[in-house]
Order: sequence, then C-alpha cells, then structure tokens
Amino acid sequence: MARKWLVVAPLLITTWMCGGAPEEAEVAPEPTEEQIVEQARAIHERILTIDTHDDIPFNFATEEVDPGVRGDWQVDLPKMREGGLDVGFFVVYVGQTERTPENYEQAKADAMTKFDAIHRMTEEMYPEEIELAYSADDIERIHDEGKLVAVIGIENGYSIGQDLSLLETYHALGTRYIGLAHMGHNDLTDSSNPRDSEPESEHDGLSAFGEEVVVEMNRLGIMVDVSHMSKQAMLDTTAASRAPVVGSHSGMRAVNDHPRNMDDEQLLALRDSGGVVQTIAFDGYIKSAPLEKQDAIAALRAEMGIEGGAGVRSLGDEPRAEYDRRMAELDAEWPPANVQDFVDHIDHGVELIGIDHIGISSDFDGGGGVVGWNDASETFNVTLELVRRGYSEEDIAKLWGGNLLRVLRATERVAQELQGGTTS
Repeated sequence: MARKWLVVAPLLITTWMCGGAPEEAEVAPEPTEEQIVEQARAIHERILTIDTHDDIPFNFATEEVDPGVRGDWQVDLPKMREGGLDVGFFVVYVGQTERTPENYEQAKADAMTKFDAIHRMTEEMYPEEIELAYSADDIERIHDEGKLVAVIGIENGYSIGQDLSLLETYHALGTRYIGLAHMGHNDLTDSSNPRDSEPESEHDGLSAFGEEVVVEMNRLGIMVDVSHMSKQAMLDTTAASRAPVVGSHSGMRAVNDHPRNMDDEQLLALRDSGGVVQTIAFDGYIKSAPLEKQDAIAALRAEMGIEGGAGVRSLGDEPRAEYDRRMAELDAEWPPANVQDFVDHIDHGVELIGIDHIGISSDFDGGGGVVGWNDASETFNVTLELVRRGYSEEDIAKLWGGNLLRVLRATERVAQELQGGTTS
C-alpha cells in the first residue's frame, strides 16, 4: 500500500504553465521516530482494539491459570492492560474426534467447561476488571466504562454434534460467532486441513446439516465464522448466510501459500457478503518456515517429549531454558515472522477488498504470535507498524474493531428481521 508522509506545497501554477521551472516546493520533513511513536500511542489510546481469537485451556480461570495474574499465557488481564488490548474473544474450542454419540456428549461437556470458565472470570473472579458482552452495544458500553471486554466465540462446530438446539443454548451463554470447522471434517462442513485418515472432501463443501446450522445462526444472531473451512465450504457458507460472514483468524494466501489462508477468490466473496477477515498473527501462516527448520523443530520437540503448546509449558525450568536456547538458535538461522510480515497480509487484504473488510486477530494461546506481537502486552506494536505505513486513524480504527462491530451489528439486524418475521 503506497502511503507517504511527504506533504508538498502547491507549485506556482503560472510559472509551471509557461514551461518554466517551478519555484521551489516546500516538502515537510520526515517525522522523527519519536514523533511516529507519539502519534501511534495517541491513536492506540483513542481507538477500540478487538482481538477476535484468544484460546483458553480447560483449567482457565482457576488457581492454575488465573487470568488476573501476569503469567506464562499470551493473554491475561494485566497483559491486555499493558498492551492496550480492549476486547478479547475468548474461544470455546473443542478438538475433532470420531463422530459417535459418546464423543458428541463429551464435546458438549468440554464446551461447557470453557463456557463456565469465561463466566467465572467475568462474573466471580474479576467482575470489576472485565465484563462479558452480548452485543455490539455492550462492547462499546463496557469499554466506555473503563473495563476490559470479553466476548465468546466457538471454534469447531463439532461441539454442536448433530443437535441443532444447542445453538440456542450456546447463544444464551454468550456465543457471538461459531467457526464451523477446525482440523478435520465434521457433520457440518469440510475442513481446509483434513485429518490423515480422511479424504480431501467429505461433503463437497457445506453439508445439508451445515446449511441448517447457518440458517439457525442467522436467526439467533451468531456470526458465521468461515476460518478453517475448505475453499468450497467457505464459498458455500458465504452464499448461504443472510448475514455477512467473518473469518475470525485467517491470513492471505497470495502472501503465503498455506491451506489455512484464504485465496483472492475467497476474499472477494467475503467482501461481497459484506463480511470481514480478521488477519491472523500466526507465525507459520504469515510466513512458512523452510522445510529444514520445520524438520529441526520437529526433531527438537520429539527429543524433549513435547506435544502441543501445553507440552512446552509443562517443561521444568532447566529443560525449558534448554528448549528456548535451541529454538533461539533455529530462529537466528531462519528468522520467524514478525509484525512487518503480519502487516504485509493486512496490506494485501486492504488493496484487494478494501479497508472496510479487514480486521485483526492473534490466535494467542492457540499457536499465534509473531516477533513483536507475541502476547497481548505487545499489542501497541501493531498500531505502530500501521502508522509507519501511513494508515490514517480512521483506517486503523476500522482494522482494530470498527469493521468487526459493523458485521456484528449487521448479524444482529438480520436476527431481528428473522425473529420478527420481516424481510430485508
């Protein structure tokens, strides 16, 4: 995106038209680093910042993972305050397993564990610090009152199982978006990342039950999240939804060719729906590591018996120090993605589908993080990079939350129309 700091004074038109050399133009000096940082801080303090994807563990909001204490997790209340992150969508994620009646019940129980944790944080542990929002108006009201804001999203429609009535239950608990897929196909849709035992496609896109789920989400006022879906499923879902869709955490495939990112055809369809894609700050989706680094990391994790992010956190002090040291060596040889790489994805989205359809998400505590924005305390660095590239305050406000609020309000209007029997 070509934006410049230079401000050129008008030339002497009469001289220019006569073919003579224009008189000396006045060029504003480049701002200093101090001025850029000062401008960015002022903007960051004025705007509403929303991160649409923050994962939580099953023991969230307990003594083990206390969100009110600055700890090892990427998102907690102190880090949100430090970084100026006003709103977090705390995610009810349940992983994909075999589709059996017993596993459906377990998925529902696991989802309720996380719902309970988010409500415990906002209603019992820290009600003066953070409040659960149920609407776009709630988000703005709570922020204006000086509190942090929690909103709930669901990742993976597997927690619905085959029970459409659960949507009403989840909505009542505060769910304001549902991602229909995750890693692996489910009863609703095909995933962009099938499991090893699965075919590339099961439903050829969105299933018949998935269509019912989209219709019911529209009726209830739950944003339809198309991240993690196969391309055809994403296009089917976008066409099926009466409300604009949201990609709660996705990157731009034209910048990094990864199956979790959206290609330009998908981005254009999302724009035409009136939706918004929340650009994801996940290292591997922003910039793919070379195979040599991927293999070295896999070997290191296998050597140290690490499985998943929780495996790293469970290491003792000495093994963790050794792991961090060796990872730093790998990062020195093959640098990971940074904030500049992340904003490259934002730039591409803005250039292709416009400033009104791009937002920001981290996927913190689910694998997200780039150098410069590796936890909530570093949130300001994103705004700083946007200012460096010449984005206006109005544009930055849209990216950080304005566009997402617009889509949420549109979803609320569609629900009101459908519940009231009116037509749009």
